[in-house]
Amino acid sequence: MERIIECVPNFSEGRNMEVIDAIVAAIEKGGREAVCDKPGVKVLDVDPGEATNRTVVTFVGSPEAVVEAAFQGVKKAAELIDMRQHHGAHPRSGATDVLPLIPISGMTLQECAELARKLAERIYTELEIPCYCYEAAAQKPERKNLAVCRAGEYEALPEKMGDPSRCPDFGPGHYTERAAQAGATNVGARDFLIAVNYNLNTTSTRRANAIAFDVREKGRPKREGNPITGKVVKDADGNTVMIPGTLKGCKAIGWFIDEYGIAQVSMNITDINTTPLHVAFDEVCRAAQARGLRVTGTEIVGLVPKRTLIEAGRYFLEKQQRSTGIAEEEIMKIAVKSMGLDDLKPFNPREKVIEYLIENEAEVIARERLVRMTCKDFAYETASESPAPGGGSISAYMGALGAALGTMVANLSSHKPGWDARWKEFSDWADKGQAMLAGLVALVDEDTAAFNRIMAALGMPKGSEEEKKARAEALEAATLYATEVPLKTMKAAAEVFPLVRAMASEGNPNSVSDAGVGALAARSAVLGAQLNVLINAAGLSDREAAGRLCAEAAEIAAYAVAEEAAILEIVNSKI
Repeated sequence: MERIIECVPNFSEGRNMEVIDAIVAAIEKGGREAVCDKPGVKVLDVDPGEATNRTVVTFVGSPEAVVEAAFQGVKKAAELIDMRQHHGAHPRSGATDVLPLIPISGMTLQECAELARKLAERIYTELEIPCYCYEAAAQKPERKNLAVCRAGEYEALPEKMGDPSRCPDFGPGHYTERAAQAGATNVGARDFLIAVNYNLNTTSTRRANAIAFDVREKGRPKREGNPITGKVVKDADGNTVMIPGTLKGCKAIGWFIDEYGIAQVSMNITDINTTPLHVAFDEVCRAAQARGLRVTGTEIVGLVPKRTLIEAGRYFLEKQQRSTGIAEEEIMKIAVKSMGLDDLKPFNPREKVIEYLIENEAEVIARERLVRMTCKDFAYETASESPAPGGGSISAYMGALGAALGTMVANLSSHKPGWDARWKEFSDWADKGQAMLAGLVALVDEDTAAFNRIMAALGMPKGSEEEKKARAEALEAATLYATEVPLKTMKAAAEVFPLVRAMASEGNPNSVSDAGVGALAARSAVLGAQLNVLINAAGLSDREAAGRLCAEAAEIAAYAVAEEAAILEIVNSKI
């Protein structure tokens, strides 16, 4: 899984667009430099506020790129913003006020917290800007709350920085000229926050608020007698006693939206691991129904990680006792329809899912040149005078077709009338099949890329002894890679046999021939890829490595031949 994190820094400037543009440019430049001038981070949003005199920037990318981009943004903000001249409606303590790192995919919150602490230390060490660490990055329990770190705002820094109990986590222990100019930055790590509105079949804000109080973690005040008009109950210290709601990590209120002419429950889900979107949706539906109302749809405000919709789609499929081993796009459609994400306006995952937004379309197309073709175009491209795609790519594609056939039988079996009790058994096989399919499809283009690497090495200059040596080394490395890729295809295709064997034995008997064809395709994929291992290994100078790779390929080929024969025996016994 690709490692992606998000950063949402808040800068104390919302009126001077020249300053804001310069900070954003520094962020983008820092992200590029962190990954050798490739697209390092993608800025998703720049939101300046005049009244607050504050700009929120949202950008995403690899952890390395995001951390460097964040540092460069802090550096530029400190150069251009003087906190002694700053005034605005929003609480703030520094030129860069808050700097949270947020896991999107392939990263844990704990890993982001460690990155945040190191970033805070670097900001102080290199820029002399004092830093507090908050939320998951907090080094003191009470500092998990941002409000504690920012208490008193910028104006309180002279006093706080000299107080051992309130001084920054990274700072000099006294007030400095640098702190006077740049203030203090709050660096943290938090989970992704989902802002979502649930549409109700009512115009009553009071009813919407009642549902919000039912479900939000804070709940509602406890009252004597009448739960609405009764006297609020206080504890011994004079604090309001609260009746907790049902959803952890959720804040919610009810409101009326003129644009749509309906009331909504507006919610922020601050802990999507504890309360995923689909769990919150079901609970709001339950609370609404208990009050005689219906949730007619859901409105996601802003962006969501891909896993949010995938988890939701899988959840609703499982509730229906339907296989989850279907294409990612189909799972998302189930999520959209189940939660009514298109109730008020069209919902396009390509515009709402973070991972899709940060894809570089040109790079994806270049990486997936073959698999993006139609079947007809792929066949004619293979038949052309171009040497690639060749047998290696075709072998990978045959393996993918074998996995696809096994997955198809699993899905048909999962939904077969009278087999409802076995839906999970076949759904699990279909999930495995989808993973096999994805891996083999990727190898279609990887094999061609391996061939192209050899051609590039052959095209290197060979005029001097140094050039000849460099060319020979590049050619050996490219040839080794071109041998290892079809071996990967052999291993991936061999994983298809347990799937098609299970489907031939246990799957829908009406589709047993499809399982048999899957076995034939997988065996052809293995033996075809073996030929590519052998021909490329012949070009290796390292004969020990060549012998090892060929021996491993021979073992896999023998396994494939035996499996094909066993599976076809099962198939023929049932036809």
